[in-house]
Amino acid sequence: MPPLPSDKPVYRFAPSPNGRLHLGHALSAFENHDRAGAAGGRFLLRMEDIDTARCTPAFEAAIYEDLAWLGLRWEEPVRRQSEHFPLYEAALTRLREMDLVYPAFLTRGDVKARVTAAEQAGSVWPRDPDGSPLYPEDDRNRSDSERRALMAGGARFAVRLDMAKALDKIGRPLAWTETGDGRTGRIEADPSTWGDVILSRSDAPSSYHLSVTLDDAAQGITHVVRGQDLFEATSVHRLLQSLLDLPQPVYHHHRLVLGADGRKLSKSDNSTGLATLRDQGLAAGDIRRLVGL
Repeated sequence: MPPLPSDKPVYRFAPSPNGRLHLGHALSAFENHDRAGAAGGRFLLRMEDIDTARCTPAFEAAIYEDLAWLGLRWEEPVRRQSEHFPLYEAALTRLREMDLVYPAFLTRGDVKARVTAAEQAGSVWPRDPDGSPLYPEDDRNRSDSERRALMAGGARFAVRLDMAKALDKIGRPLAWTETGDGRTGRIEADPSTWGDVILSRSDAPSSYHLSVTLDDAAQGITHVVRGQDLFEATSVHRLLQSLLDLPQPVYHHHRLVLGADGRKLSKSDNSTGLATLRDQGLAAGDIRRLVGL
């Protein structure tokens, strides 16, 4: 379904209903909601529930409760990724037709074993900006007959983007406009640092990279406001936008709310959960002050 036509800026908050919201989520929700209000724009809510095993209706209901307690209001209906699997499959089909994806059969255990062996032998295995090892290149080079045989035997596989082919297909430098708390202005994108990223798994019809890019386009998002931890991932999203002829939003990567250990907050730490803080008697204004607003 195409987005509603609008000449107003469109912002979104897109949590995953696989746990309770914490202070870090509150900052991102406030940032999007407040910026939309100041610009006379629209504030949308999206449930990134592509992982149907971990995302539950109970957690989704809790998100609505927490956001309402914070005093936020959003447009209805709320978009759920789980209701748009055909959109993701259509994009994968289009990339297959361009010969830009391939079935990847190595498990996480297989990759870990290869990386360990290589590093024990003194080699340096390349890693992506998040620190994860890049996917081995040889799986990309399997013959079609070998792939068919593996599939016929019931081997599970993910679908990965052939990064080298994708960049050749674009054939030009990519960039995005950044207004965030770190680097700003025109940012040169470098998708190659991520290697052959996953676009779907055997247990999920889409990856974060693919679904978030398609969802933002489908909802007509003009300004993507999210945490600094996703700054580098924007390179992948710019590549997918270019391959699939999708519009390019303006990006704003805001500072993170860190725990006492200096690390990003986790949903498993109830001490920073909004429900816990509410039960302790805090109000929405207290939450704003806690996140530095």
